[in-house]
Order: sequence, then C-alpha cells, then structure tokens
Amino acid sequence: MNSTFPDYEHSSLDIEQMMALLAPSASVNQQLHKLIESLGQQGKMLPFFMLVQVVEQVPIAISITDKKANILYINKAFTEVTGYKSKEILGQNESALSDRSTPRTVYYDLWHTISRKKIWRGHLVNRTKTGQRYLAELSIAPMQDEEGHITHYIGMHRDITKTYHAEQKVNNQKRLIESVINASPVAMVVLDKEDRVVMDNQVYKMLISDLGLQEPVQFFLNLLRQDMGDLWQYASNTEHGFVNRELRMEGMGRRGTRWYACSGNWFTENDTCADAFFSGQTKDYLLLSLSDITQQRRQQEELQLQTLRTLLAEEEQLRSIRETLLGAMHHISQPLNQISAAINIMSQRNESQNNPIKNLLQQVSRMGDETLATLQRCVPEIPETAVIPVNLNQLLHEVTQMSSIKLLANGIIIDWRPSPILPSVLGSENKLRMLFKQLIDNAIEAMNRYGSKERLIKITTAVERNWVYVLLDDKGPGIPSNQRIKVFEPFYTTHPMGAIQAGMGLVMAKEIVNQHNGTIEIDSAYDEGCRFKIGFPVHQKKSTVKR
Repeated sequence: MNSTFPDYEHSSLDIEQMMALLAPSASVNQQLHKLIESLGQQGKMLPFFMLVQVVEQVPIAISITDKKANILYINKAFTEVTGYKSKEILGQNESALSDRSTPRTVYYDLWHTISRKKIWRGHLVNRTKTGQRYLAELSIAPMQDEEGHITHYIGMHRDITKTYHAEQKVNNQKRLIESVINASPVAMVVLDKEDRVVMDNQVYKMLISDLGLQEPVQFFLNLLRQDMGDLWQYASNTEHGFVNRELRMEGMGRRGTRWYACSGNWFTENDTCADAFFSGQTKDYLLLSLSDITQQRRQQEELQLQTLRTLLAEEEQLRSIRETLLGAMHHISQPLNQISAAINIMSQRNESQNNPIKNLLQQVSRMGDETLATLQRCVPEIPETAVIPVNLNQLLHEVTQMSSIKLLANGIIIDWRPSPILPSVLGSENKLRMLFKQLIDNAIEAMNRYGSKERLIKITTAVERNWVYVLLDDKGPGIPSNQRIKVFEPFYTTHPMGAIQAGMGLVMAKEIVNQHNGTIEIDSAYDEGCRFKIGFPVHQKKSTVKR
C-alpha cells in the first residue's frame, strides 16, 4: 500500500486502538474518530479493513495535511494521479505539486476560504512526479478539534485534463460553427421539432427588424408548408431536404415585395438527458437557410415583363381581331334572322305573287350564310397555354407593371393590398393576365367616362375557405343593379356603342373565369364605384412521392 495504514484485512478493533494505528497526530485521530462514528455500526466496534478499503479504493486522490499544508497521508488514487508514492511525498508540502501557471489570486482565494473554516472548491494546474502538467479539480476542507480550532486539512482532487480538453474542443467547435454561420451572407436558423429556435446567425436576427416580425422563421415555415403540401411531411419524416424553394412575400418590411430562396435539411442528434442513456433517444432538428434573392428576381422580372408585354400585345391583337369578326357576324346575323323569318312566313302563305321576292330573299340568305361561314373561318383561335400553379399576387403585380404607362397617362394610382400568404391556384398564366388587364382597362375607361376626381384603383387579395379572392375596386360611376347580370352578356354595354367590338370585354373575362372553375360577380354592397370580386379554388397539392 502507498499509505501509512497497516494492512489489516479482517481485524475488528476498538476505535481507540484504531486511532493509535492510523496517524501520528492525535488531532487527526480525533477527526478520523468522528468519520468512523458517522460511517460505523451501532456501538464502538467497526471492522478496520472497511475504513482502509473505502479510503484506499475510492477513485479520488485524497491527502491529509497539517495546518501548514505538509502532507501526512495519501491514498492509492493520489499515487495514480501524481506519480508520488507515500515515502516520496509524505512530509513534503502540497506546494510540491503546484505549477506556476496557476495565478496567485487562486491560491489567495484558496487560503482565504479554508482559513475561515469554509470548504474551497476550484481548479489548479498541478505537476506530476515526472513534471507533466495536469488540471486538477480540487476540494479542500478544514478539520477542526472539539474546540473548533483548525488542526488539519483534507484535500480531494481528480485529474480532469482529458475532460477539460474534450469540453474545450466541443466549445471551440461550437464557436467555429457559430463563426462560420455568422459569416454567412444567408440567414440561417436551427429549429427543434416544436419549431423553437435553437441557434441562429446575425443575418437572421436582422430579418426581425427588416421584416417587422417577432420571429420571422414561423412566417417562413407557414409559407413553406403551404407551398410544399404533403411533400413537407414526407421530407421531415424521411430527412430528405429541399433546395432553393422560392417564396414571394408581398408588402413585408420596409422594401415591399421580397423573394427568398429557402433550403432545409433535417438531422438528428442523440438526446443528452439522463433518461435517454439506455433508451438511445434522439432529437430531430431542421437547419433552414433563407437567401434574399429580391434583387436577382427584380432583374429577371424586368426582362420577363418585356417579353410578357410583347406576348400580351400579340394576344390582345388576336382577341381584338376575334372580337371584331364576332361583332361583324353578330350584326350580319341579325338581318339574316329577319330574312329567314320572312321566308318562313311567305312559305306558309304560299302566295304565287310573292315568289320573286321569296326567291330573292332566299338568295340573300344563302349569301349571308356563306359570308358568316367565311368570317367564322377567319376568326383566330387563341392558343392554349399550360395549366400550372399560379401565384395571383405575382401575376397581378406583373399586370400592374405592364399597365403602368397607361395608368400614369390617366393619372390613376394603384392601391395594392396583397395578402402576404397566398396559396397557388391552378390556371393559365396568359389567360389570367388577360382577365385582370381587361378589368383594369374597364376601370380606367369607366373613371375617364365618368370624370372621377379620385383616380384610384384598389386591388386586394385574400384567402377564405380554400378560395383565393381578388377584389378590384374603381372610383367610376358603378353599374346599376338591374344591369349587373347583363354586362356579362355578349355585346351588351352600359354606354353608347362606340366600336363594333364593344361589349365583349366582360364576356371574355367571364369566359376565362369559367375556364378556371372560378366565380366573378359585382359586389352589390360596394357603393363608392364598382367592385369586381373574382374567386378561384386553391390548388390542393398532392404528394407525388411513393411511400
């Protein structure tokens, strides 16, 4: 053994006899006497080897010193930690273990604490017998006699160098990760399974003030879940990430419309709770990155608007030709119908004197039918376009941008009030653009004709019960209640016909809405002009992933 304890294995001694064998100091004997009493059996008999085994085999380095810190006793663990055996260290001062890298203030605090009969706990850099430094986690307690005077000190310490190294390595890695994340120009945030923020970077923190949201990530999560539908749940359950899902946000923060490219990656880590030690529980996390691509998208939008203007102008020209021909056919068909009625009357009367007129009318009717057939063949077909999920906020924004010159020329302001979160609808982008452009053109024409002093068109988008609604208000004369159904009939107009195609605009609008399984109506409760309410069913996304 490395201690001053004799090697008694099965002895059972009286406490007084035990004290005489343990240590050279009577005061130490008294302290150990108290220790044995607290651990002992009833009475004054305690197996001596139990005390020896406890102190010798405890995996913590224990030493007992006098008041001047001269070592009187060490246990086996002390030798294992420091390398010193009993005969090498007994009688020497504890300072033999000290290293200069420990600040003096630490030793001052140590002595100041234990001299006031209090326990000191802290860390020291010590040296082993071979001169190797190690970090000691140390507790020192004063031992007092019956009168309360300090007689000895008992110290317990353990080598935590490896533990400290591991902790510092983890802390360094954490700081490195945080530095990398904070240096990223992309907003990054880590969320737990309850959508609580675990970690974020500085760019994400800037979003709080930039977007005016207390926790921006909750807003992005709602948009992503709405945009991805069932695919979100599948991705989170299987830890399949997603990359560059573009989100458009209307009227957010100080810079208006914003675009973000969002990427997400799910990962798991082992649970650190005590109750997870044997169960192997894990925790799920989501790393979400939000890249502001507003500038790029605005540049792309400018180029796209130029293309859209060209395509829309060509389609408008086709529709104008189509409406002109249909208008001509409408006007030709009216007298032809009257001629057909006259021929039927003459045929019923069977009067021979009317045969020359009847023959002439039949000839005119045949020529009219041929003309109508020729005009019908000349009516251009509007090319069909792909039916895809459409964001009406973006589409309305494009239409107002394309109509900006006309709006400015007429001194009209657009009051744009979009819903920040708007689900997609399934439809043809070109047809929907034509629909809203026609309604805006009608509003401009109505205000010009009425001479409205307030030159304003308000456009609002909203979501109600799986339907997306667009409200388009103008400050024109409005439409009388008895005409609100007729305005959707072909060639019906609320003002004197100034052109052959007049009266077909709202017919075309109604046709497009019907093709998209939507609704269009004039709001009877709106009395400040005219309000069109157009509704489309929300596109219900279905998971295409095989489970």
